[in-house]
Amino acid sequence: MPKKKIAIAGAGFSGAVITHQLSQAGYEIDVFDTRGHVAGNCHTERDADTGVMVHVYGPHIFHTSNEEVWRYVNEFDEFMPYINRVKANVGGKIYSMPINLHTINQFFGKALSPKEAAAFVTTLADESIADPQTFEEQALRFVGRDLYEAFFRGYTRKQWGMDPTELPASILKRLPLRFNYDDNYYNSRHQGIPKNGYTHIVEKMLDMPGVKLHLSTPFTREMVPSYDHVFYSGPIDKWFDFADGRLAYRTLDFEAHTDNGDFQGNAVINYCDESVPWTRISEHKHFAPWESHEKTVIFRERSRVCGEDDIPYYPIRLVAEMKQLASYVDLARQEQSVTFVGRLGTYRYLDMHVTIAEALDVSRRFLADPDGMPAFNVDM
Repeated sequence: MPKKKIAIAGAGFSGAVITHQLSQAGYEIDVFDTRGHVAGNCHTERDADTGVMVHVYGPHIFHTSNEEVWRYVNEFDEFMPYINRVKANVGGKIYSMPINLHTINQFFGKALSPKEAAAFVTTLADESIADPQTFEEQALRFVGRDLYEAFFRGYTRKQWGMDPTELPASILKRLPLRFNYDDNYYNSRHQGIPKNGYTHIVEKMLDMPGVKLHLSTPFTREMVPSYDHVFYSGPIDKWFDFADGRLAYRTLDFEAHTDNGDFQGNAVINYCDESVPWTRISEHKHFAPWESHEKTVIFRERSRVCGEDDIPYYPIRLVAEMKQLASYVDLARQEQSVTFVGRLGTYRYLDMHVTIAEALDVSRRFLADPDGMPAFNVDM
C-alpha cells in the first residue's frame, strides 16, 4: 500500500517538525507557506549592512526543561550558551526583570536580605484581595501598588491595549518574584540560541527526501482533496473564511535603526512607563555574544490591535474570543483529514519548545494511527 501524500500548511516550527518526522517515515509531503521564507515568526537573517543576525519578528530565546526537545533541536544546529537578562527602564532608571532582590533593594533604596525582602513585600501586598480575578488584583495582591504601578501597569496597557482591570489574573502568574539576585529571565534547565539562526534549523528540517517546499503559496480548503491528510498551522478562523468573525490578536510594529558601536549594552530593555510609546528595545547583536560587530541593529517595538493585513502575534483569549474559538473548534472537528496545529491553528500563545513538543506528539500519533488522527492533538 503506497504511503499517504501529506500537505503541511505553514513552514514554522510546527510544520517543519511534522514534515521532518513524517518524511523520515517515507511520506511524500508538500509544504506551503504564504510568506517568502521559512521559520514563521522565528525567522532570522543577516542584516546586509551590519552582518548582525536579526530576529526579524522580534526576540526569540530558546529555553526548555524538556530533555527530548532539547536533544531534538540540537540535531540541527549548535545551541550557543545564552542567558536572557532583561532590564526595565522605569522613570529613567534601569532595573532587573523579573523583579528580584536587586530590583527591590534598588527601587526602595534598601539593602534587605532575602528573608527581610520577603517580609517587606508582604507588608506591601494587598491582603484584602482574597481571590484575585484580574491582572490588577493579582499584582496588588502579589507585589503591592508601588511595584505594580512602576513595572506592570503602563507596560501592560501598552502591550495589551487595555486596562489591567480587564485582563485575567492568569497573565501575571507567569511572572516570577525572586528574593535572590538571579536575573535569568527563565527558569528552564536549558537555554540558548542557535549559532546559525532559527531559519537555518527549519531549512535543515525541511531538507528531506520527498519534501517539496512552496513559498509565497497559501494553502486553501479547496486543495484538501488532493491530499490524504493535511496539517494546518495557519489561523483557524481564516480556514473557515472568518464565518464567526475574526479572532482578536495583538500585532507588533518594529522601528529598525542601525548605528555604530553599542546602543544599550543589553539585548532587551523594557520600557514600563506608559508615556514611552514603545514597549521594549531589542539590540540584536547581543543575542549572539559569540560574534563581534562594529555596527549594531536595534528594534523599537510597539504593540497594537491586529488588522486584516497584519501578522498576528498574541491571541487575546478573553471571554468574547473564547466564545468565538469554541465555534471554530466545533467546525474544525467536522473537517475530514485535517489536523490543526501550532500557535495560530489552536489560537494559543506557545513558546518554541512547547510548539516543538506538540509537533513531535502529533507526528507520533499520526504514525501510529494515520486514519484515526483527530482535528486537535491538544485539549481545546
